[in-house]
Amino acid sequence: MGQWLTSFPGIRLHIAEPIDHFVRYINITYGAFFVSSKKLLGAFISAVNALLDLIPWWLAILAVAAISVRCLKSRRKALLYGGMLFMVGLFGYWEMMCETLSIVITAVLFSLLIGLPIGIALAAVKGADTFLRPLLDAMQTMPTFVYMIPAVMLLGPGKVPAVLATVVYAVVPVIRLTSHGISQVDEEVVEASRAFGASRWQTLVKVQIPQAKPTILTGINQTMMMAVAMVVTSAMIGANGLGMEVLIAINRMESGRGITAGLSIVIIAILLDRLTQGLVQAGKEDPQ
Repeated sequence: MGQWLTSFPGIRLHIAEPIDHFVRYINITYGAFFVSSKKLLGAFISAVNALLDLIPWWLAILAVAAISVRCLKSRRKALLYGGMLFMVGLFGYWEMMCETLSIVITAVLFSLLIGLPIGIALAAVKGADTFLRPLLDAMQTMPTFVYMIPAVMLLGPGKVPAVLATVVYAVVPVIRLTSHGISQVDEEVVEASRAFGASRWQTLVKVQIPQAKPTILTGINQTMMMAVAMVVTSAMIGANGLGMEVLIAINRMESGRGITAGLSIVIIAILLDRLTQGLVQAGKEDPQ
């Protein structure tokens, strides 16, 4: 009896083996579906990468500068951000940057396609938030390597499982902030729209979503940042790009290579963050 008080009883809940059997069953039974899905998603990623490669380096820098002037109202920042993007090319990582951006952009697009409707539904359906909140908490706090295991088992190593793992990790902020933004719209504004004869759908589309736009844009910004944060982790399952450069530098103990590749990732993150923050600010100034 005293041993039970000082050490945990010899009772074990064996759930690892059934989960492994389930994943293997899915892989064997629906293998053809996952192969087709991998080809389709892989083609989409390749198309995004090819599109980025078609953009001349100087045009990309000018576009970043122009967006900076329009969103941030600052020529100084336009020169700074254009110069930072130019620095990535000086490091010799322009092509790798495009490869990394193809993964990030694809993951963000799928995160928005999944997250925005779910966030709207959470705000519209009473009790849905209570049901989905534990799942969202688990998705955000679960170590990313855990759900990379079934992704690699079902789809094999490469960019496709990296995108799916990134979506699972990065979709949560846009869901939470979309739901939060719509829920926090002034109830008097909502009641006024309904008093003028607007249906529930019209109120949502024409009143609540426009009023919640700054918060939704903040959620999109956070989703982008979390997608960029997965770059190095994704390289561990075969996703090429800047993350792979960092991984190679770690394995070979090449500090300079790691720092330059890491700085390039930081530059991408800063540019995405500042430009989307500019859009958020513009949304606050013009909620319509």
